[in-house]
Amino acid sequence: MTTTPEVSTTYQLIDGKKTAEDIKVEIAAEVAQLKAAGKKVPHLAAILVGHDGGSETYVRNKVLACERVGFESTLIRYEDDVTEAELLAKVEELNHDPGIDGFIVQLPLPAHISSEKVIETIRPEKDVDGFHPMNIGRMVAGLPALLPATPSGIVELLSRYGIETNGRHCVVIGRSNIVGTPVSILLAKNLEPGNCTVTLCHSRTRNLAEITRTADIVVAALGRPEFVTADMVSPGAVVIDVGTTRVEDASKKSGFTLKGDVNFAEVAPKTSYITPVPGGVGPMTIAMLLLNTLRAAKGEVYPR
Repeated sequence: MTTTPEVSTTYQLIDGKKTAEDIKVEIAAEVAQLKAAGKKVPHLAAILVGHDGGSETYVRNKVLACERVGFESTLIRYEDDVTEAELLAKVEELNHDPGIDGFIVQLPLPAHISSEKVIETIRPEKDVDGFHPMNIGRMVAGLPALLPATPSGIVELLSRYGIETNGRHCVVIGRSNIVGTPVSILLAKNLEPGNCTVTLCHSRTRNLAEITRTADIVVAALGRPEFVTADMVSPGAVVIDVGTTRVEDASKKSGFTLKGDVNFAEVAPKTSYITPVPGGVGPMTIAMLLLNTLRAAKGEVYPR
């Protein structure tokens, strides 16, 4: 049942697409300086297993983004029936290839391959997705790390839009290792942006709407389309929608439409800032992946 918003405010859209383009311009300028100085151009590799539509689109966009900023890029493809041993052998090969500065293995993987084993096999200094336990551990300890791309993209959006986080209550819905848990850690840290009081909610959380209504900032990262409704958000809250679920839509040429975790039409009028889907957090993920690759190439976190 649709809930009528309690108030109508003039909200500001957080434009992740424009912000990501700004970051790419900054990266491209630095790459141009590296070239001019005769230094190595960053090289990002991606391994794609199978033909998942979302993964295909995401990896294609990563390759285009590499071209946009002047990186070299390599795409390595396998069919769904690739063995775990063969995939791990390729990971080890990339680990020891001095020409590759960073690489990703696109998730999800087929059920017969352990994502955890693959992630742990990637050398931390080339783990530009920021998923390796060493990078996660360094993040928790407050040490320099290659940060998970989507969580760091969220923090970057808050920073570039000048959204106050100090002392604010942030409710994160979803506890995945890719988004929910790491963004809760980053926003709680004694950093700027940061210093939030963070509540991490999940599928076992009771009275979820009561908790989200106390939030100054809501980060929805649970993967359920239009889950967050107007009655779950307080007037003037900042809402960050991480969801990107493909929902069948016969009116679209592609046959689907992208839905976020937030019912945008219903929730937006109650907010002060909100990210759209598409065009919000998604483009930032690729931008931060590029930034991680640049940092890896320069040896900023793990000196070469």
